[in-house]
Amino acid sequence: MPDWLVLVLAMLGACAVVVVITVVRNRRAPDDEDPSETPDVIEYMTMWIGVVYAIVLGLAIAGVWEARNSAQDYVQNEAQALHEISERVRVYPPDVRDRIRNDVNTYAGYVVDHEWKRMANQEQVTDRGTELLQKVRHDVTDYRPKNDFEAQAYQPLLDQMTAADQARNDRADSTGATMPPVVWWGLLVGGLVTVGMVFALQIRRTRRELVLAGLFSATIAFMLFLIWDFDAPFSRGIAVTAEPFTNLFPTLAK
Repeated sequence: MPDWLVLVLAMLGACAVVVVITVVRNRRAPDDEDPSETPDVIEYMTMWIGVVYAIVLGLAIAGVWEARNSAQDYVQNEAQALHEISERVRVYPPDVRDRIRNDVNTYAGYVVDHEWKRMANQEQVTDRGTELLQKVRHDVTDYRPKNDFEAQAYQPLLDQMTAADQARNDRADSTGATMPPVVWWGLLVGGLVTVGMVFALQIRRTRRELVLAGLFSATIAFMLFLIWDFDAPFSRGIAVTAEPFTNLFPTLAK
């Protein structure tokens, strides 16, 4: 099911639940019930719960958005480090240079064509990707510079290799969900309580009140959807892409 359809169904479902409950409650309400007699303490509690829940939602969205941006940065750093390795080996002999570049391209191609699907479907990287990056490391570290010019390029290559390896490890750590299950339970229960407090205000079946109650519940459903969508950076609708690899290694896009 597409993510946009999930969002639409969630928002429509939230609106429908509020409208149905309000209509049913209104029909069963006593004739002498006066909505204006809602105690001030209930209004105060509703306002307080709404404010607290809004703060929690804001912090949750900020957390998952920051995690997604960090995951995108890891991908960018990894691709940039590999690109630097591929460019800096130009000072090496042709056979060594071509071997390193070929292994870098093989690894980058495997990440884009195969490992990305594994991260999206199973939220983990592959052992094969680790092996291919290790081969690049061996190519870089095992070569012995033949002159001072090559020796000056050797240490920066090692630094870029370390950066690529670290970025891959960070990418592997960010493939899973960001929000712990207990936080999700808190968000869902808090949403139900917040919407439920609307009925404590004894809203009636007027068009204005029904529209406002429906929009209120739909907004909460939308916010929860955003948190869910950003929670797994590589798996859902607004996911991190492999664009840094395809931009720096144009042959991969062909």
